[in-house]
Amino acid sequence: MEIDKQLPESAQRVAQLLQNMGHDKPVVMLPASGKTSAEAAAGLGCAVAEIAKSIVFRRLSDDAAVMVIASGANRVDEAKVAAIVGPIGKADAKFVRQRIGYAIGGVCPIGHAEKSHILIDSDLLLLPSIWVAAGHPHAVFNLTPTQLQAMTAAPVAEVALRSVVQDGH
Repeated sequence: MEIDKQLPESAQRVAQLLQNMGHDKPVVMLPASGKTSAEAAAGLGCAVAEIAKSIVFRRLSDDAAVMVIASGANRVDEAKVAAIVGPIGKADAKFVRQRIGYAIGGVCPIGHAEKSHILIDSDLLLLPSIWVAAGHPHAVFNLTPTQLQAMTAAPVAEVALRSVVQDGH
C-alpha cells in the first residue's frame, strides 16, 4: 500500500510506521480537527469512548515522558497513574514535542522521539475497535485494543477517574 503524499508530513511518518508493522488500516484525515475526543468522534461518526486519547505527563523523578492512552469518555486519574509510575506532573507542549515527537492534539501512541512509559486504559479493552491520533490534529487510524497493546508493548492499567457513589447519595 502506497503512503498518501497528501497527508501532512507527521501523518506520513505514522503511515510509514504502520505499513512497516503490517497494519492494514490507513491513516484517515478528519474534515475538522480531532484535538478533542468529541471532535474526533463527531468527524468519524463513532462514540466518544472509541477515541483513544494520548495524554502525556512528566515523571518527576527522572523527567521521563509518561503517556496514558485512555478512552475518550474517561478522565485520567493522575493518582492512579502516579501509583504505577511514580509522582507525575503536567507536561507542556514543548516537553511533549521534544520527548514524544508530536504536537499536542495529534500525539500518536507509536513512533516516539524518545522511549516513554505507556499505560493503556483498561476500559479500551471493552471495545471492538478504537481510533488513535496519527501524528497530526486531523489525522487518525483505526485498530483493535489488542493491536494497540502489540504496537506499544504497554501494560493495561486501571487509570480512569471513577466517581464514588456512597449509600445512594
